[in-house]
Amino acid sequence: VCAFVLTRLDVPGKTLLHYITMLPIVSPPFVSAVSILFLFGFNGLVTRQILGLSDFSIYGFHGVVLSQVFTFAPIAYLSLRGVLASLSPTLEDAALNIGASRWQTFWKVSFPLSLPGIASAFLVVFIESMADFGNPLVLAGAAFPMLAPQAYLEITGSFNLSRGATLAIVLLIPSMTAFAIQRYYLAKRQYITVTGKPTASTSKIVSDPVKWLLYGLVLFFALLVAAFYAVILVGAFTKVWGFNYAPTLAHFIYVFQVGLNSVVDTLIVALVSTPVSGLLGMLVAFLVVRRVFPGRTALEFGSILSFAVPGTVVGIGYILAFNTPPFLLTGTLAILVLCFVFRYMPVGIQSGIAVLRQIDPSIEEAAQNLGASSLTTFRKVTLPLIAPAFFSGLVYAFVRAMTAISAAIFLVSANWNLMTVQILNQVGSGRLGVAAAFSIVVIVIVLIAIGIISLLVGRWSRHTSMVRFQ
Repeated sequence: VCAFVLTRLDVPGKTLLHYITMLPIVSPPFVSAVSILFLFGFNGLVTRQILGLSDFSIYGFHGVVLSQVFTFAPIAYLSLRGVLASLSPTLEDAALNIGASRWQTFWKVSFPLSLPGIASAFLVVFIESMADFGNPLVLAGAAFPMLAPQAYLEITGSFNLSRGATLAIVLLIPSMTAFAIQRYYLAKRQYITVTGKPTASTSKIVSDPVKWLLYGLVLFFALLVAAFYAVILVGAFTKVWGFNYAPTLAHFIYVFQVGLNSVVDTLIVALVSTPVSGLLGMLVAFLVVRRVFPGRTALEFGSILSFAVPGTVVGIGYILAFNTPPFLLTGTLAILVLCFVFRYMPVGIQSGIAVLRQIDPSIEEAAQNLGASSLTTFRKVTLPLIAPAFFSGLVYAFVRAMTAISAAIFLVSANWNLMTVQILNQVGSGRLGVAAAFSIVVIVIVLIAIGIISLLVGRWSRHTSMVRFQ
């Protein structure tokens, strides 16, 4: 609904609603679970303070579903936004002009054209939900055990690595099945609409009452998302949530004193892994698109395979692979960097492949004919042309490195800790205020980084344009 309203309908406040809807993507994936505890926990603002309930429990199936809806809805929104924006409204206009009703136009024209995007969004959210670690660990409880947190508890609580690995394999089966279905479905279902730009950008298949009803639903969702993050912000400055609402800076003082090492460690891991991930992603994309060699298809498939593997499986796999000599890396910076590089590189690879397939190879051939080596051609010709995709991969890699938890929680140590792990530890200890303060710090750092990278993209684009026209 959010994707349809914000891309196809003429409604006010689209930009603001878009950014609010995207908020969960730039925050740790279980921040919504912390917000739910603030609102609906045993001492929650809604349950205890407003409704006076003393026997209501948010833990279990309903709590996990609620948190995952708010966590993964933006992922589905992004998947569908591009699909819906590319549909030409002239097709709907043609159906309406020959006498089709609005419902017939939607069911016979708009929906079939959107079906690949809907199926892709559904499968991506299914994979993310299966692999989700933080939300179930916070809200599932003993009454509703889930595979990812159970595998973690088997390893850290019962010290049973073999049983944890077995649960990880069980978790891997449905995730890989969904991934294979998605790849097969998208390869088989292709729709071509109309080439060229459409003459209109808004849809006429909904009447005004329906349009404002859908807009109201989007507003309601955006208000809930904003409320969740407002609660996190207020909770970070509240002394003891549920008992003493006096303002305090104690939680942030704790973050920058006791928790300062985890802040620094997280930044180091993110700053080291991000450029490596971006450069390797562009290099693999270049090889896949511009070079012909045996195993090229296998390289492309293998490079994106880690994206479909649940983080819990990845974390356990790294423990098993690097826990004994000669590759003893557990507890070091190297294992965290390796994990983040190879886990989040696929997005940069896919962005690079999409852009490179739109660039005429004759441009690179001309440079090589003039005597430039392959490396020089890539650095001076290809890389400037794929800069937007490169920076997009950098943003994704940095955001994920700052907010990762499912794989990282198996790889942290006393020497190298991460803020997301600290947040989970604080929630487990009942210190929601400190957890909220850590969450705010993560969100602020991520937003600053996105702003800096966007500024670099703008300067790069202006510089490229000036060089091109000189």
